[in-house]
Amino acid sequence: MQAALDWGEMSLTKVALFVALAALAVAQQQPVIGIPPQPLGPGPFVFDTAEQHKIRVTVLARGIPHPWSLTFLTNGEILVTEHGGQLRILRNGVLDPTPVAGVPKVLAYRSGGLLDIVAHPKYAENHLVFFTYTKPGEKQGESAIALARAKFDGKALTEVTDLFRGEWSPNASGSRIAFSPDGYIYMTTGAPFDDNSQNLGSVYGKVLRLREDGSVPPDNPYVNRPGARPEVFSFGHRDQLGLTIHPVTGAVISEEHGPNGGDEVNLILPGRNYGWPISSFGRTYPGPRQSEAPWREGIEQPLLLWIPSIAPSGMVFYSGDRFPNWKGNLFTGSSREGEIPGTGHLERVVFNDKLEELRRESLLIDLHQRIRDVRQGPDGLLYLITDENDGAVLRIEPAQ
Repeated sequence: MQAALDWGEMSLTKVALFVALAALAVAQQQPVIGIPPQPLGPGPFVFDTAEQHKIRVTVLARGIPHPWSLTFLTNGEILVTEHGGQLRILRNGVLDPTPVAGVPKVLAYRSGGLLDIVAHPKYAENHLVFFTYTKPGEKQGESAIALARAKFDGKALTEVTDLFRGEWSPNASGSRIAFSPDGYIYMTTGAPFDDNSQNLGSVYGKVLRLREDGSVPPDNPYVNRPGARPEVFSFGHRDQLGLTIHPVTGAVISEEHGPNGGDEVNLILPGRNYGWPISSFGRTYPGPRQSEAPWREGIEQPLLLWIPSIAPSGMVFYSGDRFPNWKGNLFTGSSREGEIPGTGHLERVVFNDKLEELRRESLLIDLHQRIRDVRQGPDGLLYLITDENDGAVLRIEPAQ
């Protein structure tokens, strides 16, 4: 009896080993998805584009691990956030090897970390910068999104103050901020892993509206609703990694990741529901649709939609004079297209004066870089950062 049992156990072991080896063999036959990593060359690079012919891309600085955002100060200075928690500065196109001191402790995981940074509209007078970051909690794996304000003395952040903090959460996502012409701060938060975006008692999955001291404007849509966070301006958002203010109309424009497809650009209006997770044009990562119908009554429809996904991040409407044929165009970074690594690029979209899409173009495809942010500089040129181990700051200028 014992011998038979031993033989049976040995047979089960052999079967299990065979199954494991077969699975390994099948896995080894699967193609590697993505384009092999291609380091960014020294540049400059010259490209032709559909409407603004002949542009030059110059590498201003490199060696920044996974930069996330940039903002312009004075005298040619640019602050750049790193996802991992450091703040860097370029002076006249030269990267200072010493990080800026005074950054609060950051918990960097998933899309969370040291995130967006924006100089105050009157920075030349007050030297204030505002930034969002993932604030670590006392419990392991717990964090909260936070908005902070600080003075920059040229070397360090001083008088660092948290103006706003969300509730503690086991999840983390990205955030962007933008000043409106009337002096309010709009701030995006994400809720890609749960249904908090439909919960008005949570700040996650929302666009928030704050005064520049962190207080709540009295005309926010949910100020007097019991159980609702008064900071909430709009809800039903997934993971919003792009935010900008239209330079002509002052409209608040947000950009969010769908799951597998269904990336959106939205016109943000007070008290409106943008659908996540009950309504989406995207599919879940295993393949099924996120929702039976991509729209329903009471859900705002996007201005712009990407199927397949481009993983958008960082956006700006161009309003300068250096690229006359791009005036009014929306530019957004892309980390990858159609879930394929190595396909990041810069996306350009042309709208009419009613914010209706006319056409779009993918730029800088041959660089194979993850574009994390794009901003218009005070010189009227476009500046990008690449979300890579050897991240870089790029400048786009006319080549003619």
